[in-house]
Amino acid sequence: MLKIGIAGVGRLGRFHAGKFLADPRCELAGVYDINERRSAEAARDFGVKDFRGYDELIAACDAVDIAATTSAHHELAKAALLAGKPVFVEKPLCAELAQAEELVALAEERGLKIQVGHIERFNPVILEAEQYIREPLFIESTRISSFQPRGTDVSVVLDLMIHDIDLILDFVQSPLDAVHANGAGILTPSLDIANARLEFASGAVANVTSSRVGLKQERRIRFFQRDAYISLDLVNHRGSLIRQSARAGELLQRMLRGETGIEPEELIDARSLEPGSSGKDALALELEAWVEAILEDKKPVVDGQAGLRALRAAARIGAAISRQNLFTNGSKKA
Repeated sequence: MLKIGIAGVGRLGRFHAGKFLADPRCELAGVYDINERRSAEAARDFGVKDFRGYDELIAACDAVDIAATTSAHHELAKAALLAGKPVFVEKPLCAELAQAEELVALAEERGLKIQVGHIERFNPVILEAEQYIREPLFIESTRISSFQPRGTDVSVVLDLMIHDIDLILDFVQSPLDAVHANGAGILTPSLDIANARLEFASGAVANVTSSRVGLKQERRIRFFQRDAYISLDLVNHRGSLIRQSARAGELLQRMLRGETGIEPEELIDARSLEPGSSGKDALALELEAWVEAILEDKKPVVDGQAGLRALRAAARIGAAISRQNLFTNGSKKA
């Protein structure tokens, strides 16, 4: 039985608590939140202990789940790791790259596991489609959300875009060569909308757009590769796969010889990607994977290095936008 303590019981932390209570391998040791009223309410609702000191929570559990605001990730995770406890840290790993590097180094030095909450890795349609995604040449992702106060302590790159950055880096598996990006703040002093073009050593290219000031919710990603086109709707958990049919080569040759009566649709094998229902959502799968990694001493699906890799790419995007904005502002003044 793994005793888990949750640090941060806002909306997301409460979702986490429900998942742990439903997992027979876990015991929810208690909760801690800097907001004492929120902590007390969550403890009462879930029937667990309300810890008024974070050190007390750490001492009472085997592992710490950190669902607090991004700006608190470094302090909370570092304290848990120094106490010898593995951690789950919601994405992004930290608000600052140097902080994330410190956490990963500390975890590796002490042989402790970090899993980062890049939940799209566990999206059912991603799990269904990943068997078909091989060496993509071009990836296009769009992530649009209405404005929510949570997450605005960081830019939209760290708040939303980092989900797609992580997915892209996982599927491309090639060094990131160049980054070109633009962005702007609309409702906050930080970036609320951003677009980036990522160019990889393999020749793959990704175009990534994220906005948190939209009037709709949209999360889509498309993969173009030599043998297939894959389009995924991450909100509705469905997609499509288009590739050559088994007879495409033969039919193409016949068409080139001038034969008629061959329909273009015969060249294409198109199928829907609709994952079967396991009864578990992405969050349940994600947290179960973390528990399994600890209990069975396995590498986490999204370990500290993966979280750090995504944060490094996000930092390059942020730097590219800063340079672009400086150039643009300078041009306006000229």
